[in-house]
Amino acid sequence: MEIRALTKYSRMSPQKVREITRVIQGKNAAEAAELLKFIPRKSARLVYKTLKSAIANAENNANVVAESLTIKSAIVNEGPSIKRFHPVARGMAHPYKKRMSHITIVLAQS
Repeated sequence: MEIRALTKYSRMSPQKVREITRVIQGKNAAEAAELLKFIPRKSARLVYKTLKSAIANAENNANVVAESLTIKSAIVNEGPSIKRFHPVARGMAHPYKKRMSHITIVLAQS
């Protein structure tokens, strides 16, 4: 049985979040949650929050014990970008994007 949790529109670049999801893929869910607590990055906090939600979904909806769950996949997709401009010399402006990401964590019972 697969249990999913999804966090949408998180204000973090998908590239930064993917660095963290690569670390936890395939690990035991409880072990990965413990590992994420000690990674000093904002993206680790976002992934931790999504993982805890997936574990809670498994316990409440599927009546599965948290110790028997493994992370089947942790996917980060790109969300919409907020377009902004930065003023530069000679009255010009350079555009840049503030990126968002959608984090999906799928747990499987092992």
